[in-house]
Amino acid sequence: MDPRAVSVAPMMDWTDRHCRYFFRLLSSFTQLYTEMITSKAILRGDKNRLLDYNSREHPLVLQLGGSNPKEMAQCAQIAKQWGYDEVNINVGCPSDRVFSGSFGACLMKEPDLVASCVESMIDISDIPVSVKSRIGIDDMETYDQLSDFVFRIHEKGCKHFIIHARKAWLQGLSPKENRTIPPLNYPWVYQLKKDFPQLKITLNGGITKYSEIVKHLGHVDGVMLGRAIYHQPYLLADIDSKVFGKKTNSRTREQVLVDYMSYIKKQLKEGVPIRAMTRHILGLYHGQNNAKFFRRLLSGKSVELGHLDEWLEFIKK
Repeated sequence: MDPRAVSVAPMMDWTDRHCRYFFRLLSSFTQLYTEMITSKAILRGDKNRLLDYNSREHPLVLQLGGSNPKEMAQCAQIAKQWGYDEVNINVGCPSDRVFSGSFGACLMKEPDLVASCVESMIDISDIPVSVKSRIGIDDMETYDQLSDFVFRIHEKGCKHFIIHARKAWLQGLSPKENRTIPPLNYPWVYQLKKDFPQLKITLNGGITKYSEIVKHLGHVDGVMLGRAIYHQPYLLADIDSKVFGKKTNSRTREQVLVDYMSYIKKQLKEGVPIRAMTRHILGLYHGQNNAKFFRRLLSGKSVELGHLDEWLEFIKK
């Protein structure tokens, strides 16, 4: 099986470099994605702050928000120089902010523009380029419209599509509501794989269990998990063995925590605020006894590394 058959979705304000390092401690093979970064931010902003990552995070994909073919091509070249494994174009986010910036889900109505971005990116760099979209937006009501969207972009060289199996309503629903209210339509994504067998099709949306991962992989090439992993990160612990068939011993939550504490210590010396790192591990003990105590230790007015030492001592009793 493709070692990138399972991935964790790009999530704004969540999948930063500290979060991704934590996830990598749980799974060696799961594909990780950055938060969406706009093309203009990369071209005009602090590249070290925006693009830096730990080498352990590979395989790692940079997700871009943008619609200017020239700018997107420049960003693809930069991504290659920085050592990213793939670049992904965001054509699925329904927030007002991305809509006003002419990227995200609104681009589903402009497949030829997305195709131009893909073509420009591939022409300037040999880094793989993928597209993450919904199954439609607003008045896009048919499977044929989705199929045409994929066909036009594939013609310009895109070989990997990540499809969130819900429509996005740009008017009338908030970004949060767009994650849950539009019904899931997995059969459309399955059909894309049948109609485009030469493409890699990854399914996203509503996946929370190992059994669901296995079921979907019977129809498509990959699955992408989102908020379920962020809130219950230990779900990643058995992915390598149960999904990829790798003979690895699942690490305990305590072993993962100790390694992450070592990472925190190094980052603290570089001036990173501790909450920027501890906020990503609040769900590590989800469903376990005393999970509330763990979250409380890391959610007070003051958070210190000693709180994690206190937790490890508590667990030993």
